[in-house]
Amino acid sequence: MSDKKQKGHIISFVHKNSIAMELDIASGDKLLAINNQRIEDIFDYQYHVENEYIEVLIEKPDGEQWLLEVDKDEDEDLGIEFENGLMDEYRSCRNKCIFCFIDQMPKGMRETLYFKDDDSRLSFLQGNYVTLTNMSDYDIDRIIKYNLSPINISFQTMNPDLRCKMLNNRFAGEALKKVDKLYEAGITMNGQIVLCKGVNDGKELEYSIRKLMEYIPVLESISVVPVGLSKYREDLYPLEPFDKEDAKEIIKMIHKYQKEVFEDHGIHFIHASDEWYILAGLDIPKEESYDGYLQLENGVGMIRLLLNEFKDALDGTRKRECAHEISIVTGRLAYRYIQQMAEEMMERFSGLCIRVYQITNYFFGEMITVTGLLTGQDIISQLKGKSLGERLLLPQNTLRSGEAVFLDDVTVSDVEKALQVKVDIVKSSGYDFVNAILGEDN
Repeated sequence: MSDKKQKGHIISFVHKNSIAMELDIASGDKLLAINNQRIEDIFDYQYHVENEYIEVLIEKPDGEQWLLEVDKDEDEDLGIEFENGLMDEYRSCRNKCIFCFIDQMPKGMRETLYFKDDDSRLSFLQGNYVTLTNMSDYDIDRIIKYNLSPINISFQTMNPDLRCKMLNNRFAGEALKKVDKLYEAGITMNGQIVLCKGVNDGKELEYSIRKLMEYIPVLESISVVPVGLSKYREDLYPLEPFDKEDAKEIIKMIHKYQKEVFEDHGIHFIHASDEWYILAGLDIPKEESYDGYLQLENGVGMIRLLLNEFKDALDGTRKRECAHEISIVTGRLAYRYIQQMAEEMMERFSGLCIRVYQITNYFFGEMITVTGLLTGQDIISQLKGKSLGERLLLPQNTLRSGEAVFLDDVTVSDVEKALQVKVDIVKSSGYDFVNAILGEDN
């Protein structure tokens, strides 16, 4: 290693019976290097630790340094976790996209909600979509060196000039050349297009689909999702919501290219998010249309998967007496399907009463229809005085990850106190839906 100051990475946790514990590595120690290589972030760590013999440089809190020789299985980890999971600072977004939802948030919310990330490393760790504008050639080279994939890319358009306009970044069009480098190296990619009416739809969308098809099969899928528009758009780029006829035309175009790609490659490739089908008043496609649900996080196939899981779970139960009275919260987008599932359960289990409440999103605006952006205050205000039964079921995706807190900082306990009802948090699968209603753990 060079003689420059060794910053290191603080170890926050050591697993029991791990290599690290055997070597007396402890919480509070710093990892300085592996095999005489400074560790920049989690990818450096994972790359260098995957060897049968490694030399690990540790610094104790008193400044003493230990050089530890480790013989292990190639894929065996040291058994340590770090204070910062990324092992580096998060990179914020340099763009000012015309469709950015963070710019459409009200003032006064917790600071972390205003952080715009565009960190390629989070694409691999958490599935985030990145614009490539925040990536250097060094970053691309590291992805190729470590063979990291898949990487999820926010394309928006394949027209370089239009991309510069949509991202408000003069380098946004040039950044598309990085896709060629990833393609040539065989790095698996998935992509998304946030569609804005009158901007990148119509002929522009058709052009983008055509250009993106050139990257098949390394580029496995593309989702097309409608821009989310909150009521806080003062002084922002003027965008309009799509209507029913718009949705029908977009689905028609996507189905046309799905058919063409399937004939040539055996995959559907280009996918419309569930919102388009609901807006158009069309049935959600069958499971085989989703190529293994590669775009679930973008709302592509979520309802189909939910319905299929629900049917499978329901088929695995027997008809019986079930004297429960419960209530369920959902956003407008999924209401029809949640209500349908509730009715099927009430038909199967005598004595079961389920009330499904559709919550309007007044906090962000009525055009926001997804359940995941519902707030505690909207749920409380719209359920006050309603018949809620023994339990109120709330979807887990309405809460901050790992916490019992909504986007507006209202807690689950606040909801329970305000509505005087026990609240159960339900995971997103159809199996969890059935089990939660029946009061079963599995």
